[in-house]
Amino acid sequence: MDELVGQLVTKTGIDRAVAERAVGIILGFLRSEGPPAKVEALIDTIPGAEAAIAASSGGGLLRLMGGGLMAVGTKLMGLGLGMAEIQGVARELLRFGRDKIGRDQMAEIIAETPGLRQFA
Repeated sequence: MDELVGQLVTKTGIDRAVAERAVGIILGFLRSEGPPAKVEALIDTIPGAEAAIAASSGGGLLRLMGGGLMAVGTKLMGLGLGMAEIQGVARELLRFGRDKIGRDQMAEIIAETPGLRQFA
């Protein structure tokens, strides 16, 4: 997690605490909307990912917003991120995932997760 968050801070310029929350939100979205086995393989390669997901869990609020990509965007904007920063975070996380689990497996996650292709 430290490696990923460090890359996000360096490449996007966002605050470290915001980067950690953003990663947790996006990984939580992938877990709920993506292909389960492939997403779990990704999460398993990121030490601290489970804690980040738990800390960023929207629980009832996420369900009230309808879930999905729109709810994720709303949560990320709630952290103070603009669209360009959200895109940067998502692209970096996907790039990091490719390095961890391979291009093919990450491509499958992207293809099988609604709305994710626009960030690839």
